[in-house]
Amino acid sequence: MKNLKTIALALVVALSSVSINAQTKKVDVKTSTVKWVGKKVTGEHSGTVNLKDGALVFKGKKLAGGTFTVDMTSINATDLSGEYQGKLNGHLKADDFFGTEKFPTAKLVFKTIGAKATDVYTVTADLTIKGITKPVTFDITVNGNTATTAFKVDRTKYDIKYNSGNFFENLGDKTINDDFELTVALKF
Repeated sequence: MKNLKTIALALVVALSSVSINAQTKKVDVKTSTVKWVGKKVTGEHSGTVNLKDGALVFKGKKLAGGTFTVDMTSINATDLSGEYQGKLNGHLKADDFFGTEKFPTAKLVFKTIGAKATDVYTVTADLTIKGITKPVTFDITVNGNTATTAFKVDRTKYDIKYNSGNFFENLGDKTINDDFELTVALKF
């Protein structure tokens, strides 16, 4: 009986030390940025989208987790202005692209994290866009109270096939690349 109490006490101490070591750091959504670039045969468009919320989890000084919600209704082309900006923003929010009326948020949840170098981690995460969840893998660098990453997302995996050369023929100069690029700078 005494051995059982000793084991139980050791388990409680071990579990409590794990929770003490884990620290969740909330991302400052006002100062963090998510920039995007979408390319097509005749050029590219770039812009921003805002984080709704987010957090990184650390065990000691090592990255151990992360979750983020993106406000897809905030998607904004910054390379255009006036009427053309309004038209592109409207199209990006339409069902051809992100369908923000039905799917106002996207979500990223870290699943596995491996150390790659000092302060650099390789993350595999579940990315949910338009209700479809697929894995993405990227490197993220953590430096003090900031974290940065850049990666590509294949939009067609999330049922965004508008003017994709892999799904439609004879698009010519109307073809849009399947991948879009994200550059993320987080402050916490």
